[in-house]
Parts: sequence; C-alpha cells; structure tokens
Amino acid sequence: MVQPIVAGIVAAITGFSSSFAIVLAGLAAVGANESQAASGLLIVCVTQGVLAIVLSLITKVPVKFAWSTPGAALLVATAGITDRFNEAVAAFVVAAALIVLVGLWPALGRLISRIPRPISNAMLAGILFPLCLAPVTAAAQIPMLAIPVILVWLVLARLAPRWAVPASIVLAGVLLAVTVDTSWLNGANLLPHLEFVSPEFDPVVVVSIALPLFIVTMAGQNIPGAAILTSFGYEPPVRSALVGSGALSAVGALAGGITVNLAALTQALTAGPEAAADRSRRWIAPVAGGIADIVLGLFAGFATAFVLASPPLLIQAVAGLALLGALVGAVTAAMEDPDDRLAAIGTFLVTASGITVVGIGSAFWGLIVGGIVLVWLRFRRPARAA
Repeated sequence: MVQPIVAGIVAAITGFSSSFAIVLAGLAAVGANESQAASGLLIVCVTQGVLAIVLSLITKVPVKFAWSTPGAALLVATAGITDRFNEAVAAFVVAAALIVLVGLWPALGRLISRIPRPISNAMLAGILFPLCLAPVTAAAQIPMLAIPVILVWLVLARLAPRWAVPASIVLAGVLLAVTVDTSWLNGANLLPHLEFVSPEFDPVVVVSIALPLFIVTMAGQNIPGAAILTSFGYEPPVRSALVGSGALSAVGALAGGITVNLAALTQALTAGPEAAADRSRRWIAPVAGGIADIVLGLFAGFATAFVLASPPLLIQAVAGLALLGALVGAVTAAMEDPDDRLAAIGTFLVTASGITVVGIGSAFWGLIVGGIVLVWLRFRRPARAA
C-alpha cells in the first residue's frame, strides 16, 4: 500500500514543480493578472486531481492527468496575439470543446491521429524552441542566478534525471528568496481563490490559440498518455478520459485554467513497476497523486505571487530546462523520416519565428506551410522515382 501512495505523491510533486512556472508564464503572456493566474493554477490542480481520483477508482486503471505543458508553452510563444485574458479564456473553452468532440466522435479522433507526425512534432518543437533558448540568454544576462541553476540541472540530469528539474527549481527559489525584495508579500492574495473570467470570443484569437492548443494537447499529451498506459498492459479509458478532461477543462477555463489532459511523463511513474509490483494495485498511485495535486493547488496564490515578482528571464530559463526533454523528443520524431524532413523543418521554422499574419499566430501558419510542403513533396516523389 505504501509504495503506490509514495509513487503517486512523487509524481504529483514532480509534475507540479517541473512546469507550474510555465503555466503561470503562459497565462501572463495572454493577459492574465496575478489574481487570475493564481485562480487558473488552482483550478487546473483541482481538475486534474479530481479526474485522476474518479477515473482510477472507477476503472481500476492508473489514469494520471496533468495540465497541458505544451499548451502553456504555446501561450508563451503566442504572446502578443492578445492581451485580453477574456479572449484567451474563450479560446481555452473552444479547445476543451474540441477535445470533448473527439471523445464523442471517434472519427474526429482518427482524423487528428492522421496529422503527419513530422508536422505535428515539428510544430511542437517550434513552440518549445524559443522557451528552451531562455537558459542560454539567462546565463549571459544574469549569470550569478542562472549558471548555478543550469549546473545543478546538468549534474542531476546525469545522476538522478527525475530530480533534475525539481532541484533546479528549488535552487532558483532559494536564490530568488535571497535576492528578490520581499515587498511582493505586501498585498498579495496568498489564500486559495477562484476568479470567474467571462469569455469573449474573437475568431482570430480562436484560430491562433484554440486550434494549436487542441492539436498539441492531443498529439503531445493525450495520445502519448494513452500509449504509455497501453505499453504497461492496461486498456486506457480513452473516451471517458477525453470527455471528462474536455468537459472539466471547459468549466475550469471560466476560472482561468488551461487545458487538462492525460499525463505523459508522470503517467509512466504511476502506471509502471515503480508504483507497485502488483499491476492490480497501481491504480492507488494516481488516486494518491490526485489528492496531492489538490493540496498543491492550495499554494497557487503563493506560487503565483512569488513567480511574478521574480526576474522573468530566470523563470523562463527554469521552464526551458524543464522542456528540453520534450524538445528533444519532438525534434527526433519530426526528423525521423528522411523524406519528410524538409516539410518538418519548414513547419519548425515558421512556428519558431513567432510571426503573425492577419492577426493569426505562427503555430497555425507552421501547420499550413508544413502541410503544403509535405503534400507537394509526396506528390512529386513518384515522378522522381520514375
């Protein structure tokens, strides 16, 4: 009994500590104020915790949920599309509704799964790339703060990979506590609270944020999360997971929350042998992790006030370190097929450029450009072979 509980708590702490700063940075990038960002972080913690507890108890399958880290990185990359958080919230609602639609309409899910992997992974890599440059920039601009954090991450990436990101975040927190003025505590609302945000639908913002958010959440989180459960011998409750996470994400968006989805990395921690030798008892791990997620959400106000009072570049650097593994995986998958590499690099370059055309962000145009190049090259390939 102790082993799965410990595994679940470790998974929750790892998931929270490794990427909560990315969530806060993403919400701030699309116009959330401190109170709204704290509310958004709290609601996603509660939502993913409740989903894990309920589905794991009902199905006896170790189903772990998490916020969409690639989605949060997308928000950082699309900074400038809108500074009205109400419009971003409307995009969150649309993305969540599309996830529900996939769960209810399997044909749409099959269509999404048919998006060429080089294109979807190259788009994800382009979204992550600017944020992953932050450690380099921080090392040059604030070396006394950034270099020790990078060194701790590098050492533990070799010796204890699971703890590399949490340890670097702890060190960053210690350095900031020593160097940052404590005036941020004055007037900060540290108590848990939810704040209603009325959505305002703007077609341009929906296209720029909702569609890429939906795609990276499906391709970068839900599909890999289901695959990890399958690899450990479980039948993932895909329909229930998609409908449940989409519906609760739509509700949570009204409190500022981003999309919640099947976990990927922490799914392996709660579904694998580290959770329990007996496969039939591993469902306890995400239940314990879900409870821990809810408890961690109670500290959202403190975490938000502290992060927003810290040097943004150092926070982005820590987030970039946390996303390096995801960037490596996305680049590797995008470049796997030599015949599709040109289309993949086109998607990557357009997405990473951060351009905005007719008000629509680069992630959307990356998909369009990559798709056109891929279709053209595949159309010409038989002629070249002949």
